[in-house]
Amino acid sequence: MSAESTTKSSDADAPAAKPGVNGNEVRVRTIPEQIVEIVSDSGEGAQTAGQLFGTVCAKMGNGLWTVEIIPAEIEPPARSREGASGIRIRFGTEPMTNMGDQADLVVSFNEQVLYSRIDQNALRTGTVLLIDDRWAADEDPGIQEAYQKALDDFRSRGYDVRGIPIHSETSKITDTPMRGKNMWVVGLLCALYNRDLNIAKDEVQKIFERKRKGQAVVDMNHKLLDAGHAWAIEHLDERFQIPSEEQKQEMVVMSGNAAVAMGAMAAGIEVCSMYPITPATSATHYLSSIFHETGGTIHQAEDEIAAAGFAIGASYAGKTAITITSGPGMALKTEMLALAVMSEIPLVVVDVQRGGPSTGLPTKVEQGDLLSSLFGMPGDSPHVVMAASSIDDCFHFVITARKLAEAFYTPVIVLTDANLATGQTSFPMPELSEEWLSPPVDQSPWQEGVAPYAWDQQTDLSRRPVPGQKGGAFVLTGLAHDENSHIAYESAINQRAMKMRSHKMAALAKTLKVPEVHGDQEGDMLVVGWGSTRSAIDEAVDRIRKDGHKVGSVCLRFLSPLEPGLKEIFSRYKKVMTVEINYSDDLGDPAVGDEHRRYAQLAWLLRAHTLVDLDCWSRVPGQPLPPWMIEEAVRGRLEGTK
Repeated sequence: MSAESTTKSSDADAPAAKPGVNGNEVRVRTIPEQIVEIVSDSGEGAQTAGQLFGTVCAKMGNGLWTVEIIPAEIEPPARSREGASGIRIRFGTEPMTNMGDQADLVVSFNEQVLYSRIDQNALRTGTVLLIDDRWAADEDPGIQEAYQKALDDFRSRGYDVRGIPIHSETSKITDTPMRGKNMWVVGLLCALYNRDLNIAKDEVQKIFERKRKGQAVVDMNHKLLDAGHAWAIEHLDERFQIPSEEQKQEMVVMSGNAAVAMGAMAAGIEVCSMYPITPATSATHYLSSIFHETGGTIHQAEDEIAAAGFAIGASYAGKTAITITSGPGMALKTEMLALAVMSEIPLVVVDVQRGGPSTGLPTKVEQGDLLSSLFGMPGDSPHVVMAASSIDDCFHFVITARKLAEAFYTPVIVLTDANLATGQTSFPMPELSEEWLSPPVDQSPWQEGVAPYAWDQQTDLSRRPVPGQKGGAFVLTGLAHDENSHIAYESAINQRAMKMRSHKMAALAKTLKVPEVHGDQEGDMLVVGWGSTRSAIDEAVDRIRKDGHKVGSVCLRFLSPLEPGLKEIFSRYKKVMTVEINYSDDLGDPAVGDEHRRYAQLAWLLRAHTLVDLDCWSRVPGQPLPPWMIEEAVRGRLEGTK
């Protein structure tokens, strides 16, 4: 591997070269970060390998961010660009908070899946491609020809192409190389980037012990790790060293879905009711494996409607409850969630957004559920909507959501997405606090003469009785009702009830802080994002500022109610533009025109709320927006070219 094979590299403080391949010197280069991808056909364990390698990097003190590459089908055609399955691992000296730009190195189990990555603009000139060479001698002449043709094509595009014997080397150790080559590749990467192989072996031990596979399986995978490591030491003439910063506190490594599950337990939530749906299911899988340790119960309902109903019933009975789903599940839950609004029953809802509409792109990321989460319930149904912008947010926001739900007696929706859900990162281990837990259910006798919905004149909040509370019997209804839960036959009663429920949001809004602006506090442009786009937007803004542009960014985490001070912040910039992963018509599209242009979802909301003529830029590529793409879009707007 040549010096030109990698970017972001430096020879400073690099260890001296040492004897290596065939007596040649092995160059050890010190670099601040690297982006590696493992790409394969579906079912070949590339994601497992990437998560393992990422965990090793994180445990050695490096910043980490992973993004899974998941095909649209469960079993797509083998050796096809549509069937590309895998993972991206970004790791470096500093914390990693997004997937970065183009990959520096890709390990591929076949050449055809690489075309998917090329189509996604995931590779740059000079990207090192380590491709399994088994296809060069395949029994099918057509496959041989396709392999050679692809490699010639890759070289013509400027990639550094290497054929490596993944399959043949793995076959020396196991009779099922299809299931073993992922571990062999992890060993190779550990050698290439000077990773501690013992950490990888320890993680493999834990993984297979949880799966109860037996020590023989563990030993086989350890041999594969050793073999890949030894082959790389013998045959690759370059190594990379990525220093790690000293960690001042204990770190944890987890996905967004795992963080949601851990947040539920940290919040003292007692019931999780769900129905399986991609990409939310792994949150409940993780929770089900440990929830019992905190006294929690998992209920898998017969459908999404029943899941919401069960959770609402549990909450009404005095339990703290959560339901976890994705877009199509949210669509089915809306009637039930409106019942919770009307009945003033606390509930935490986590929506792990995916591509839509309908079944859409089940395995791909999108931010398409904002407006439906805000306005998708029947009638006027004020409730809280929050958006996690990082994996540690996924943990903390569930705790906050539980507290808000019980303080304001309303559903609280936490929006995450597939990028956060399936990605991994490291962040400081939270220090658990008893303040996160829900207080014990008040079973003291209900005060005589106090209505079940005795709306406070200052806060418009009420505290209804819990079933079984002495003197607190009342009829629960989804009909419009007064303070005593009597049906609202008079229009004035319905008007007052609507006002009370709306004023809850106003009361919450008064407690919110003005969002912080990243970068320049005034100037040429403000870029507004929400959810998982935050970090990529900030990184793009930082690059643009180096060229002298006065640009800032802000990320909104509360969408209902909106965070305060937005109109004043917007007024400090010549232009304001949202960046989102949902659809909008491009500026100047002749087929649409300005009058009928469809704006991105946050842009629509902010234009209505602030009456500011802000712009938007959005894409729905099915993957996270990389910083380079956002940078290009912002520069185009600044220069008036896009």
